[in-house]
Amino acid sequence: MRIGLIADTHIPESGPELPRQVFKALQGVALVLHAGDLHIIDVLDWLAPIAPVLCARGNGDTRYPTAAKRPGVPDDPRIKDSHVLELEGFVLGMTHGFPGPDEPAWNNLQKPMNFYFGRRVDIVVCGDTHVELVTEKDGVFMVNPGSPTLPHNLLPQLGTVGILELRPGFRRAEIIHLKDVKL
Repeated sequence: MRIGLIADTHIPESGPELPRQVFKALQGVALVLHAGDLHIIDVLDWLAPIAPVLCARGNGDTRYPTAAKRPGVPDDPRIKDSHVLELEGFVLGMTHGFPGPDEPAWNNLQKPMNFYFGRRVDIVVCGDTHVELVTEKDGVFMVNPGSPTLPHNLLPQLGTVGILELRPGFRRAEIIHLKDVKL
């Protein structure tokens, strides 16, 4: 199973729409997971023709308009604070912010897993940092696809998305740099 990973799209702050390279990079996936900070619900609708979409509500995905040009992301059945999915024999947890390897909570992953997912998971998909990351610790595989529109919290430019490939007993993640995607 191929799963498209995207996070921190920040539309319309980063631009009026997703870069076309996102759609090309995610072609052929069976599921799209957005790890939050979409800022407008339209992002999920734009991604829906690719595959079913689920989203973790990010810290910028308030339900109400904000002074920062964010119209607010309404309640939607595709959006939860966090998701726990069983896919290809793995338990996958997706949330917006999750401690990374440079944070003290990384030393005891069970606590944040219990907080966000209510249980131990095999794979964590998260966003928030705008920095792409694929790492593993104590049998937990963590993927942050970065941001396709504001990579590393810089000015709007082409960034990254991810592909997670799962088969029973096999997991692999790839970060795709959108500047390398040919249209």
